[in-house]
Amino acid sequence: MKAIQTFQELKERVLARSQSYRIAAVKPEDEATREALRRIQEEGLAEVITVDGDTPEAAAQEAVALVRNGKADVLMKGLIGTDQLLRAVLNKETGLLPSGHVLTHMAVAELPNYPKLLYFTDAAVIPYPTHEQRIEQVHYAVQIAHQLGIEEPKIALIHCAEHGGKQFPFVDGYADIKQQAAAGDFGACLVDGPMDVRTACDAEALRTKHMTSPLNGEADVLVLPDIEAGNVFYKTLSFFASARTAGMLCGTIAPVVVPSRGDDAEAKFNSVVFALASL
Repeated sequence: MKAIQTFQELKERVLARSQSYRIAAVKPEDEATREALRRIQEEGLAEVITVDGDTPEAAAQEAVALVRNGKADVLMKGLIGTDQLLRAVLNKETGLLPSGHVLTHMAVAELPNYPKLLYFTDAAVIPYPTHEQRIEQVHYAVQIAHQLGIEEPKIALIHCAEHGGKQFPFVDGYADIKQQAAAGDFGACLVDGPMDVRTACDAEALRTKHMTSPLNGEADVLVLPDIEAGNVFYKTLSFFASARTAGMLCGTIAPVVVPSRGDDAEAKFNSVVFALASL
């Protein structure tokens, strides 16, 4: 399977399956969400099930039930608070997160100056990942990369430098994650870090710093240290770097698309396509 390089190829992958998908859209009342879903239907990517409900909470519960009962394949947030939707998603009895799973966020960017899609986590859910949560982030990243044709994804554990220090205790866990990757715990992948974004994505920067890495400046996935770094990175790429972006929640029994209120119709469309392609 050829690795997907662009959002257009993501869309083509979904269409090539000749499979019917259904999107449960919770209160799609804003113009950007309506436009994204209109395109989804017009381009034959999926059927849209609009879930309004008497209240936002009722709508969230109804949409989650559709997914849980196999009547929808992807859940999408419209004009409803993320906290309201997540209460339904995380309900231990009727929600979408299996016991023992970690809810996290995976984003992807198509950048004009990078030769492939760049995935990164977590820009929206986990404030300060524990070591155990970071391990699961790597698991999910590898699974998604494999699903999208990257046979041996290159995963960078990001930090502001190539070393840790007592003020950054989480970096100590990077060595354990690399050992797990080398032992095959995540499946086929290459994991390295700590390293900064430049050395993760630029071979020349590696050489300038006299560093070597199995990633060779060609990272497919960046595991960012916390939500502050992740959120700033996500919004900086889209606003200042002319990146096309998409994102979804991982760990649930089906993808959950929770766009930012500031996302435009294209970003919301891309997020649904990303979610469909990951199935």
